[in-house]
Amino acid sequence: MGLGGISLWQLLIVLVIVIVIFGTKRLTSLGSDLGGAVKGFRKAMGDADKDDDPAKIDKQDAEFSASDADTSDTSTASNDSKQNS
Repeated sequence: MGLGGISLWQLLIVLVIVIVIFGTKRLTSLGSDLGGAVKGFRKAMGDADKDDDPAKIDKQDAEFSASDADTSDTSTASNDSKQNS
């Protein structure tokens, strides 16, 4: 037995049927297009890794304190109650 219950002969038969249906020219262009897409994806992933600067990742965007968060929540709640009145 081959791959998951599929024998080598069954794979060859499927390959022959695909070649007959699509033709070698279309399969060649499909393979080259797929290869180009994978190559572009790998290049983009490599570029993204180069853009990740550890200094930028560890740096915070802004500083907030607990008192700032508490006052903003209560002011919003008081503004909502004033609007409902």
